[in-house]
Amino acid sequence: MPIQAASPSDSGFTTSAPEKSNVRWAVCGLLFLATTINYMDRSVFSLIEPLLHLDFMGWVPGLDHAHQHAYDINYGRVLIAFQIAYGVGFLFAGRIIDKLGTKKGYALAILLWGCASISTSLVSSVVGFMICRALLGLGESGNFPAAIKATTEWFPSEERALATGLFNSGSNASAFIAPILIAAVTMRWGWHAAFICTGSMGLLWLVLWLLFPYNKLRRGATQTQINLAPVTQGGSLYSILLRHRGFWAFFIAKGITDPIWWFYLFYLPKFLNDNYNLDLNHVKYPLIVIYTAASFGSIAGGWLSGFRMNHGHSVNSGRKFALLICAVCVMPIMLVPHMHTLFPTNAWPAIGLFCLATAAHQGWSANLFSTPTDMFPSTSVSTVVGLGGAAGAAGGALFTWLVSHYFSLHPMLIFTLAAFAYITALAIFQWLVPRLGLSRAT
Repeated sequence: MPIQAASPSDSGFTTSAPEKSNVRWAVCGLLFLATTINYMDRSVFSLIEPLLHLDFMGWVPGLDHAHQHAYDINYGRVLIAFQIAYGVGFLFAGRIIDKLGTKKGYALAILLWGCASISTSLVSSVVGFMICRALLGLGESGNFPAAIKATTEWFPSEERALATGLFNSGSNASAFIAPILIAAVTMRWGWHAAFICTGSMGLLWLVLWLLFPYNKLRRGATQTQINLAPVTQGGSLYSILLRHRGFWAFFIAKGITDPIWWFYLFYLPKFLNDNYNLDLNHVKYPLIVIYTAASFGSIAGGWLSGFRMNHGHSVNSGRKFALLICAVCVMPIMLVPHMHTLFPTNAWPAIGLFCLATAAHQGWSANLFSTPTDMFPSTSVSTVVGLGGAAGAAGGALFTWLVSHYFSLHPMLIFTLAAFAYITALAIFQWLVPRLGLSRAT
């Protein structure tokens, strides 16, 4: 391939890298590690939740879990502070990454979230937790816009969902590592050390990322990217996106389905503790099983769409078939509230349903994240993913607020909403984008 000049948004580098260099899998590995650390940082707070039954958090000794209203409100406020900042960060993180390029943008994001995580170890108030978690959210909002942009730059269309599934499985790998690591660290040094541990891992990854010759080795513009370039030409990017049906399809789907994953991430340890009395030391085994299934779903869901494309199906058929399978597999989650009645001392039937739902969500996510790369050029992908992420974070904050204030005593309502969120999102996506793969909006 001849040497090509990159666009200004790619920092002006040039490349003669082959179309499908095997180095792309090393990049995928780095994205996997970053996503693992990203989720470890955000999940620490929920993992150490039993250790936060402190006076300044509003915990009243002697009351059972169901009547700790002040504590539940404060706990919810800290989670919401993170989610709001995460959503606000998405509004500009994607555009910054598109402007700076993937390498510089990603480095800036993980530097911020690593320092924010370490700083959380110093606080001793609800407000302090809220400030540090908000800063963490601002930094972490750069992870997925940068990672999806990287897959666009390194992988062809039929491999992007698989690559996304692979690096996104880092969110599940964190569930293998974090419960064991955080339990060991907190038992030895206390809950403060948990934040120092995960934050330091982010700074170590930053060193690896800065040493990797990303811009020198990545491939040049493909014909697909050349064909997609006109989509965002002819005006302000934001005004173009607001008129593009594909943008709204992605935006709405993220807003509807991301809150369900936030619910699992933040409330699953608490759910197992409240309903089955599983403490931090015992909950780690169910979490490992659940997120092992989620990792399988992430990779299998990404593989499925590429498999169909490689066997003669269109991008539209490959992506939407995989999305449909995942949406259907989520629906049994509505049975979770009945499991405690049927099996009051056995958590594993409920855990089995969580396994199916989390696997399906991650398969859904791998394919949904790939749809912007089918509709927009790489120079704007981070912006689109960032805005979609903002919708997901806003939906997550709203859902967390509803759960903590009104739905905590109505689990059937929570899990019914979770069951139907994906099929609803897919129906809206299909209405807005009847056919993926077109270079322009209809």
